[in-house]
Amino acid sequence: MLNKIFRLFFPALSSEEIKKKYNIPDTFHLKIRMTNDGYFTLACEELPGLITEANNGKKLLEMFNDAVLTYYNVPKIEGDIVHDQMNIDGYGAFTLKTEPSTVFQAT
Repeated sequence: MLNKIFRLFFPALSSEEIKKKYNIPDTFHLKIRMTNDGYFTLACEELPGLITEANNGKKLLEMFNDAVLTYYNVPKIEGDIVHDQMNIDGYGAFTLKTEPSTVFQAT
């Protein structure tokens, strides 16, 4: 709710604008595993040290976006989303928005 109010006053840049401005790649190679207690863990080969986890796919995608934005030092005022969809073999697609997107294929 607070983010929606914030975005009324400070509209986010589009994903494409953020990628271009901060030189963020369109594609990342992700390693995603499910733990015994039902959590997804994610590591990114291109971004050493980027590891995150979540208990569902949508939250994992949100955490990944936050991690990428932090890794590339994108100020919060600029935006919240770099990638809005992720496909995970055996688990399906996780989506944050319904407009066209960059899709990840996790291995």
